[in-house]
Amino acid sequence: MIYQYKTWEYRPFVGTVSRKPQTNLDQNLLEKAARIKLLLTDCDGVLTDAGVYYGENGEVLKKFNIRDGMGVERLRKLANVDTGIMTGETSPSVVARAAKLKITELHLGCKDKLSLLSDILTRTGLDASEVAFIGDDVNDLEIQQAVGFSACPADAARQNKAIVDYCCDTKGGEGCLREVAEFIIDARQLISSQPTQIQSIYENHHT
Repeated sequence: MIYQYKTWEYRPFVGTVSRKPQTNLDQNLLEKAARIKLLLTDCDGVLTDAGVYYGENGEVLKKFNIRDGMGVERLRKLANVDTGIMTGETSPSVVARAAKLKITELHLGCKDKLSLLSDILTRTGLDASEVAFIGDDVNDLEIQQAVGFSACPADAARQNKAIVDYCCDTKGGEGCLREVAEFIIDARQLISSQPTQIQSIYENHHT
């Protein structure tokens, strides 16, 4: 069954969400998101619009969204969550973007994301339930099913939409990482501040 989590809406430039939870599944999703300590993401189709741009000398150029950069910063400052990039590409543009955002967990030319995830867990001591992954295509399915919280952009492949925890309203390259970041931040704050009152909060927002 495809479950698209439409009850929280990211509002660009405002940085808030509207909460209208409708089922007990919402609480489970919040709890999964609140456990996250590392957000991993694919690049093409998530941080970019999956388009390929060429410079006048034939070099590959990529367009990144500033809102995603703010999402990385807010995750780090407000939730102590690090961000990492896994991509099969080896583009200098990705290296430059990661450096700009102070992302040290950068993995280029990655062909086996599941094995790389295992290496990261061993090195960091994290549990898979503490890792989130955003991906947009079928080569991301295995890792999305292995992590604690999975997400995809609005224009992801139908196979990804069918299995993720969170399907964004935002397309790849248009701020979908920011949307996931805000969800994780809000989930962490809500769970930690009022862990025993979530259901009553849901009901108040829903009425």
